[in-house]
Amino acid sequence: MKKEHEKRNCFQKSLARVCLVSSLVSCLLLASYNPLFAQEPQHSSKPPVHGNHWIAAAGKPLSVSVGSMIFSQGGNAVDAASAMLAASATIWDSMGWGGETQALIHNPNTGEVHAINALGAAPSGATAEYFQNLNYRTPPDYGPLAAVTPGTPGGLMVMLAEFGTMSLAEILAPSIEMARGYPIEQIQAERIEFDKQILRIWPDAARVMLPNFDPANPGEWSAPYPGQLFVQDDLHDTLSKLVEAEQTALANGANREDAIMAAYERFYRGDIAEEIVRANQASGGLFTMEDLDNWQVYIEEPVSTTYKGVEVFKLNSWVQGPVMLQMLNMLEDMDLQRMGYNSAEYIHTLYQVMSLAFADRDFYYGDPYFPPEEPIAGLLSKDYARDRAALIDPRRNQPDITPGDPYPYQGDETNPFSRYLENWEPNIEPEWGGVRNSASIAPIEISETDSNGNVVSIMSHDEGFHAGTTSIQAADKEGWVVSITPSGAWLPAFVAGSTGMSLSQRMQSFELSEKRSPYNTLEPGKRPRATLSPSIALKDGKPYMAFSVQGGDGQDQWLLQFFLNIVEFGMDVQQASEAANFESFQLHSSFGEHYSQPGRIVLRSDMNTLVLRTLIRLGYELEFREKTSGPITAILFNQEFDTMTGGASNFGDDTAMGF
Repeated sequence: MKKEHEKRNCFQKSLARVCLVSSLVSCLLLASYNPLFAQEPQHSSKPPVHGNHWIAAAGKPLSVSVGSMIFSQGGNAVDAASAMLAASATIWDSMGWGGETQALIHNPNTGEVHAINALGAAPSGATAEYFQNLNYRTPPDYGPLAAVTPGTPGGLMVMLAEFGTMSLAEILAPSIEMARGYPIEQIQAERIEFDKQILRIWPDAARVMLPNFDPANPGEWSAPYPGQLFVQDDLHDTLSKLVEAEQTALANGANREDAIMAAYERFYRGDIAEEIVRANQASGGLFTMEDLDNWQVYIEEPVSTTYKGVEVFKLNSWVQGPVMLQMLNMLEDMDLQRMGYNSAEYIHTLYQVMSLAFADRDFYYGDPYFPPEEPIAGLLSKDYARDRAALIDPRRNQPDITPGDPYPYQGDETNPFSRYLENWEPNIEPEWGGVRNSASIAPIEISETDSNGNVVSIMSHDEGFHAGTTSIQAADKEGWVVSITPSGAWLPAFVAGSTGMSLSQRMQSFELSEKRSPYNTLEPGKRPRATLSPSIALKDGKPYMAFSVQGGDGQDQWLLQFFLNIVEFGMDVQQASEAANFESFQLHSSFGEHYSQPGRIVLRSDMNTLVLRTLIRLGYELEFREKTSGPITAILFNQEFDTMTGGASNFGDDTAMGF
């Protein structure tokens, strides 16, 4: 009897152990789907900036100082943003004067949001056949053949003329002073030194960027030392010419707007244009005077969607902005608060939504001024979003997600490229597969270059995400709000002769075959589909947020998470700017060879272990970095008290200032 009792106790204890182990296994598998295991929003490392008169935010403190100067002189948010744009281009804050400018502007006088399209276009000699005959699979990453027409000068001047209050001379005064010489930062000096092997290929770039040199020993040329005055005499002269054109027009009786456009004429049709074309052609480029003359800035109506009472505005499909709207449409009916911030379920859901939306971006986005028209109405349809979201498998990552067909959601139109859609496959990087340590971005390696310095495959997949771009936000008490994501002409850059201005490298974002991206196939005069994505959100018709970030294809991934951090999880603007985000590489890169890396996800190194185990089980390849927020700058508006708060991430030198 006693033995039977002992056996029964032993059996019960064994059963209890089995149940306990089983329960623990279940917990390990399911815990990170429980919001109790979601990541807690962390304290921010720096405070938010408050103001009721104005807020200025940008990627560099010096740019923000310039914005504050303009505000103190009585300028509005457009004036301040224009001056910060000029300063950012002058100090090479991940972009230069020959790059691109994309902006959204909230006009308090009309309540409308306006879009500024100042993306450069392919020169008239740039065709897919031209590059294919040179054995390029994609246009080069750097060099004179990588350039599209300069957009930033035109974008700045049109924006200032249409919506600003100050003269071009007032806006450019700080940048002209900086071009005489400003103390260069260590990070910028190091980047120039890092890139000098390429900069030496182009004499004008070497002359500007490598001032510490021995002409008898080119191998010893070097970048400015940290703290040394970085002098740009040629750029100083070019900016002064723009002011001279404006002042001459004013002296002849022109009004403010027409005088600014006289400077525009000199840049795109006068002696500055002639020097840009001469220098580009002398190094094997394709620019003509007609290319610069025909290029123009468009003031457009942005696209938008609503998410739980918030109206979010983005630029049209010539950039990737609508992809965030597609993602918001798919997420709107989901209970993200139940999932919890950065739980495995939350991360998996967002990753799948990103994959669905970016597959559409990769196939359908392109220059809307070239036929056929992109199916933007269908792509932004709420019904289309619900049907796309229904494809998500909660049990695994889907590496083979393909673009959808939005045409049935905007009427009876037939998809003109259905023949490519049926056979579409992701462009997977040949050597992709497996976890790797990417705590730092790999150094540049030149895989191929010609005598003119046209460089192919210079950037790793990671560098394409982070190579260039900066962000600018400005708002004033009158209700003017500006969000800008300028980019292009980043280092290492081809400098156009005596202008002192570097040219863009955006040509690489084109496809040479329409099979993979039929709306973004290279044509003369066409704008490449860029990654640049400024954002403005309204609530009850009034400004609620302005936010943007650098980071290539990562931009709208981070902006989506920033937006949800505030709207769903109640973070303040600084917490949301610094919060741990993740980054997907399953999409096609907009740079280099346009490869994708399905399942690859980059996470912050302090993520919950149970969450990480679940993500591995779901099929993800995990990588870790100390910071993952992206260099976000943002403004959040308090409509109750009529105040505003600025935030800037701790990712780099991003700074906000208010009064």
